[in-house]
Amino acid sequence: MTEENCVLRPMNCELNQLSMPDGSAMFMQGDTAVIAGVYGPVEGRLQKMMHDKASVEAVYNPVKGPPSINDRMLEVYIKETCETGILVTLHPGTAICINVQELNDSGGLLACTLNAACLALINSGLSMKFMIAAVTSMIKRDSGIIILDPDNLQLQDAKATFTFAFDSTKKNLITCHTTGNFTDLEFTDSLHKCKQASQYVFDFYREIVTKYATKI
Repeated sequence: MTEENCVLRPMNCELNQLSMPDGSAMFMQGDTAVIAGVYGPVEGRLQKMMHDKASVEAVYNPVKGPPSINDRMLEVYIKETCETGILVTLHPGTAICINVQELNDSGGLLACTLNAACLALINSGLSMKFMIAAVTSMIKRDSGIIILDPDNLQLQDAKATFTFAFDSTKKNLITCHTTGNFTDLEFTDSLHKCKQASQYVFDFYREIVTKYATKI
């Protein structure tokens, strides 16, 4: 794996971009951009209320048109991943709502979405067990080279893609999404490289939080 394939696309973030949510973050990874807003804890709806913990809901809005089946799948990934990181037992009987608006998709949309949601949660001040960093990788069809954080042009030559999300404490895998055909070794190699790259995302989180707060 060559050095140029070890580099993630440039990341940028602006917090507090939205006035209504309790926390918000506009996150850009390369030309892929989303904005996430977190509402809550608020009073939960009766049919979804859980008496021992907060319920987490996710809404994903594509850049144009009504949500598709793939967009509904993104909502499941956002909900399940964020729920793992939030201390939901601190807020029983309430709801935490995560809204994500797609701005531009230039590859790695799921990873960008999860990272934006994590930054919005951090900005909201909700207590979390850990931060979450997601990284996308692909395997080139002919050469078998693993490329981290590919854009749409590179993805045209992918035989398989992976998106992994890790926690900030032990770097345990908490979310995995794959497409295409791959061997066990290719999966393991991609997982290892994405885990290493997740540290760059966590370091970026700390830089952003430092800009907006006196201490982390």
